[in-house]
Amino acid sequence: MIDSARFSHRASLQATLAADTGSPPGTVPAEAADVAASSPMEDYQRLQRRLLLATLALSVLVSLLTWLRFGSVAACSLLFGASCGLLYLRLLARSVARLGADSRSVGRFQILVPALLVIVCARVPALQLLPALAGFVLYKPALLLQAFLAP
Repeated sequence: MIDSARFSHRASLQATLAADTGSPPGTVPAEAADVAASSPMEDYQRLQRRLLLATLALSVLVSLLTWLRFGSVAACSLLFGASCGLLYLRLLARSVARLGADSRSVGRFQILVPALLVIVCARVPALQLLPALAGFVLYKPALLLQAFLAP
């Protein structure tokens, strides 16, 4: 059942690409055929890579702006929180990628990351909690940017 749905989805994609490019229905240009032939897992990995890069770029940009406005302690705290956010996002993506026949639920290991972030900020006097938490949630604006700017 799933294979027939995937086949019909792929066939409709190829028909749409043929209509968009003006080529006959049976022929699709090579670059369009590569897009249509990519598997959903490859699409997910491509999206995951773009999301991680967007989060990293946004984290660096916001850390630099924080350093200019609030100083190095807040910027280091924000950068530490952003790195924890990247780790959280990576663990969550890996857990989602495992979903399927083997696993029916998302793992809970990534929940430890924000808890450890708070504990480390409480124990290390050089880190501030509020900028670290703000850095941790920087993956969310990057996710929204990907949703609005993605092709």
